[in-house]
Amino acid sequence: MTTLSMQLYSARNAPPLADQLRDLAALGYQDVECFRGLYDDVPALKAILDENGLTARSGHFSVDLLEGEFDRTVEIARTLGNEIVVLPYLLPDSRPSDADGWKAFGARVGAVARRLKGEGLRTAWHNHDFELRMVEGGGRPLDHILDADPAIEWEADLAWVVRGGEDPAAWLRRYAGRVAALHVKDIAPAGTKTDEDGWADVGEGTLDWSALWQDGKAAGADLMVAEHDNPSDFGRFARTTIRAFQRFENGN
Repeated sequence: MTTLSMQLYSARNAPPLADQLRDLAALGYQDVECFRGLYDDVPALKAILDENGLTARSGHFSVDLLEGEFDRTVEIARTLGNEIVVLPYLLPDSRPSDADGWKAFGARVGAVARRLKGEGLRTAWHNHDFELRMVEGGGRPLDHILDADPAIEWEADLAWVVRGGEDPAAWLRRYAGRVAALHVKDIAPAGTKTDEDGWADVGEGTLDWSALWQDGKAAGADLMVAEHDNPSDFGRFARTTIRAFQRFENGN
């Protein structure tokens, strides 16, 4: 059964959270993906999720938080009912410059993944475009991370794969069986939606999401997470996207 989710980072500029969650549930979303900005009062967050009948199968947690406050991370994940702990980003000044550096970073992620596995939690890396670009010494950061340890799964952000100059379907085939979730995001035609950083509502952009949805499921994903990094109208994005999700799930 496919779970239809929303990354709440998409709604960060459209408070209050209570209204967001009520509206998402009414539209037919079953789940949300939380991020670090929402972890100040985790019991209250869990209560409002329960009030709206929403789960939180996955959540984003920084590498620093996982390495520096592992026990707190596990407590947050368990309180919210997370199954998948997602490492979402590495700041530019923290990124290695060559293949050896990325392999070493992958080993750090692998160590975290093994600790989380011991706690009954899965670990996934979420990509942006920089992980798809070749580095000195060969290979791409995404390969060096995912190949570091079989405990590391992938939350595949396919729009960022495209912005990284790569074929998303090929990458899904490459890591079939390791794809924990998809970030379902769309890219606007060139020169449009400049006020929304060139992103589009899902199903209204340039990606063939009807096909990619099925490719993602074939690669192992049963959690589909809607995301738009900068929607000018979050409600519009949520409404348009859930309709697209329902079409894709029905094979249309």
